Amino acid sequence: MIARANIRRSASRWLSASLLPALILWTAGAPAQSGPIQIEKQGAFEAGGTVLGSGQSTLSCDHGYVEYQIPRHARDVALLMWHSSSTKVWQTRWDGGEGYQSIFLRRGFPVYLWDGPRVGRANWGCDHYTYEPSVGQDQQNFTAWRLGAKYPDFFPGVQFPTRDAEAWEQAVRARYQEFDTTPNAELEAAAAAKAIERVGPTVLVTNSAGGMRALLAAMKTSKVKAIVAYENPGYVFPSDVNPPSEPTRFGPVIVSPEDFEKLTRIPIQFVFGDNLDKSPTWTAYAKTSQKFVDLVNARGGKAEILFLPAAGLKGNTHIPFADLNNVAVADQLSAFLRRNRLDLRSKNRRSSEAPKP
Repeated sequence: MIARANIRRSASRWLSASLLPALILWTAGAPAQSGPIQIEKQGAFEAGGTVLGSGQSTLSCDHGYVEYQIPRHARDVALLMWHSSSTKVWQTRWDGGEGYQSIFLRRGFPVYLWDGPRVGRANWGCDHYTYEPSVGQDQQNFTAWRLGAKYPDFFPGVQFPTRDAEAWEQAVRARYQEFDTTPNAELEAAAAAKAIERVGPTVLVTNSAGGMRALLAAMKTSKVKAIVAYENPGYVFPSDVNPPSEPTRFGPVIVSPEDFEKLTRIPIQFVFGDNLDKSPTWTAYAKTSQKFVDLVNARGGKAEILFLPAAGLKGNTHIPFADLNNVAVADQLSAFLRRNRLDLRSKNRRSSEAPKP
């Protein structure tokens, strides 16, 4: 009996010494959680907008649309995900794996998906506009998203399923009509501020041209607690400095020093993927980002740039949160939220509380 007990103890010690390190390594490298996501509340609402006409003849238009899900035991601060191409990029990875929406619901965050005025599910505008098909846009996406220098030649090691024709088809179809002008950015920012007021404390997580709109929205509501902008091309600068470049459809937007000062009150992170050196356009945007960050920090703010290759993440595209390694990209966002104490849970908070009208 004693001999058998000793054998069991020895075997237990051997298993712990031999298998536990492997188990730890496997867990650290695990791609994602699996199993059901526990949702306590989900829904949608419109925010902002204008009413044309009066009396018995009106048109409600230029509002935004919000889809939300709130998990059990939710964290205090919500994530509002602001696309440029389409809402779909937040919902799934290029190969059909879990997107940021699911990843961060699993991590306990209320997740809100935003379609700005005239875009996606909020497309009833108050003004005239014309859609004109642009043949060749698919190939422009290929280079603008830094999948490769020229279609269809992918960069080596790019975090896109290069052998999956279905993934490419899904990517090029995941597009909405965009209105990249300063007036439209202001329009979207105003509607988003109304939505954020309804949601409560919020981190704006953006992609591409959504970043400039989020900067404008953060100057219109105190409920924005941080901004994390993936591959942002457009910035705002105060009127008391010379803008770093001539205005384009992505700005810069000139604001008052008082409004700009509001951006120094929240942490801001700009994130860029790989192969920037192969794109003069994105190299220039990254340099403008550095000038913005330097100015914010010189005025007492807390802004930073994260280059994913410097964090050991190679091959990421213009939409890194939909790339094959999006869980590792999400870990960087989680680290930012943790550093800035934006991942807390209040003991008395009701996780099922939905945004009030």
